Amino acid sequence: MAVSTLAGLGTARLTASAAERAGTGGREYYELRVYRLKSGADHALLDAYVEQAAIPALNRLGVKPVGVFTEIDPKDGPALYVLRTYPSLEVFAAATVRLGADPEYQKAGAEYLNSPKTKPALERIDSWLMLAFAGLPKLELPAYCREKQPRMFEIRTYESYSELKALKKVEMFNAGEIDLMREVGLGPIFYGQVLIGSSLPHLVYMVSAENQEAHKKHWGAFGAHPTWDKLKNDPQYADTVSKIVNRFLVPTAYSQI
Repeated sequence: MAVSTLAGLGTARLTASAAERAGTGGREYYELRVYRLKSGADHALLDAYVEQAAIPALNRLGVKPVGVFTEIDPKDGPALYVLRTYPSLEVFAAATVRLGADPEYQKAGAEYLNSPKTKPALERIDSWLMLAFAGLPKLELPAYCREKQPRMFEIRTYESYSELKALKKVEMFNAGEIDLMREVGLGPIFYGQVLIGSSLPHLVYMVSAENQEAHKKHWGAFGAHPTWDKLKNDPQYADTVSKIVNRFLVPTAYSQI
């Protein structure tokens, strides 16, 4: 009976996972974490934890690649941006428990994890959970990212005044905006519909280039393209974005993106 019960539980998990994948079309989930530090704080302890403890442990769970970035011109004080790529919601849900039970992770991250109240390793962590767009169901890495050549990233947040308008903006990306960005060289990395986090409803996406000059040129080509002109003037996509926030990032030496 015990064997039968365990087998049933295993089948239930597999069935739930298969149903989830079918419902989302095999799309990935992303978690964007922003580790906020006090002004003047030393990054060394946090960097060591992310590089030597968090990334190896997350990779062992199938969470990869993990991107780690700093902002070129910080708008809200010093912070470390960490992008985690989850193959399924099931892996995301189990990650915290599994990290807590991972002795290698606990040992490698001991100094950070046990930092005293008098000298905390960080001020706060902000986190957003996202579902990849159907138009780019899995994270992409241009050649300069895969080869760890010089590169920079722009992460953009589009807020909407209503939930329906937010969904229409996602639809607009899937209807041609993503393909156009790829065509003009904007180097898309991911597009995510934010499911959980602050300032909802909104979406987040990341594009890239080898340098800021090339990035500016690519945006110019995008803005002048007839496909964009057609999309932005399509009445069904009117008023889908009420606020845009963009940040320019560079990867840390140990970033996997």
